Amino acid sequence: MNMKIFSVLPILLLLSIDCKSALATVPRGCGSNLQSFYFNLCDLDAVWGIVLEAVAAVGIVITLILIMVLLGITPFILDQRKKACVPIQCIFLNGTLGIFGLTFAFIIKLDQMTNSTRLFLWGVLFAICFSCLLAHVWRLLRLVRTGEGPKACYMIGLVLILTLVQVVIAIEYLLLVTFRSCKNCFYNRKDFVMLLIYVMFLMALTFILSIFTFCGNYRKWKKHGAHIFVTMFFSISIWVVWIVMFVRGNAELNKAPAWNDPTLSIALVANGWVFILFYMLPELRHITCPAKPEDEPQESVASNQQILGLKGVDNQVFFLEEPSRGFSGNFDNVPSPSYRSPSPIGHNMYVSPQDFTIPRPHTRPSYHPTPLLQDPYLNHQNRQTAF
Repeated sequence: MNMKIFSVLPILLLLSIDCKSALATVPRGCGSNLQSFYFNLCDLDAVWGIVLEAVAAVGIVITLILIMVLLGITPFILDQRKKACVPIQCIFLNGTLGIFGLTFAFIIKLDQMTNSTRLFLWGVLFAICFSCLLAHVWRLLRLVRTGEGPKACYMIGLVLILTLVQVVIAIEYLLLVTFRSCKNCFYNRKDFVMLLIYVMFLMALTFILSIFTFCGNYRKWKKHGAHIFVTMFFSISIWVVWIVMFVRGNAELNKAPAWNDPTLSIALVANGWVFILFYMLPELRHITCPAKPEDEPQESVASNQQILGLKGVDNQVFFLEEPSRGFSGNFDNVPSPSYRSPSPIGHNMYVSPQDFTIPRPHTRPSYHPTPLLQDPYLNHQNRQTAF
């Protein structure tokens, strides 16, 4: 019996040591029952997870508020051309909401589940947002030149088609590379970047096309193009920084495993706030503004004013000089035209033409009276001499 007790004591001692070491590895701020995958969400020693978690949570709340505000002001948008952009802006806000939510997948430690989530949702969510911006740019390119743009259903179809390409790419990568070839391994840094080449193409195309929105006669649509241009400029800058740091920078600084997740999390949060601050908030401000006359093309405004002015003057001349139209009232209240139009209206073409002359009596060397009905003037003269 004593031998059995002595043989069990080392086992109990090892178990107690393991429990104490497990309790000691729990970071400050986390509960003892929390799994190690979620330590970055509450670790007070590694503050980056808590800070990014708070910033992403605020972004989620602000995005939800913007979605409700956009849906609430839609009935009050008077310009139908601006109202046509509301559907793709709602899709854009939902994509931004997903980007803020995806930040938590990068704060949590990498495992088999978060590996698939990261690979699939990063490219798809950014493809949704950049496809919406590209569809908006395509509409603005027509609005700044002709004043009319494509319908909302065309833009929604374009967004769905462009996003579907990235969905197919991500599914093929997960099926062929991750699930079949390497079931127990995680993504490579270069593979992660290569998976986003299509999204980078959308970014570059949107940025280039947004530059051409500044060329056109309809100036009020150039403001919307400026919002997209600034948004794409900062987005491309963020992507260049995180790709450089993720692929080579962290490794050269000897921080490769530890700084990878913070780098990707910061990129997500920063790009989400760029979408809100430089695109959605200015769009919500200008989407309800009424159209201004100075925003229309100067040539068309001048020609319209000249045509309206000529029509008003001609109508006044026609009204004052038409003899067959009766007028009841005081002529002093009617403004007189400043000039006479060279058109036939200004010469009163309704007056009977003066195509006859009054015959005058004249003396003749030999007077022969004419019958009464043939010469009425001579008859009138004879009747005066008779009385």
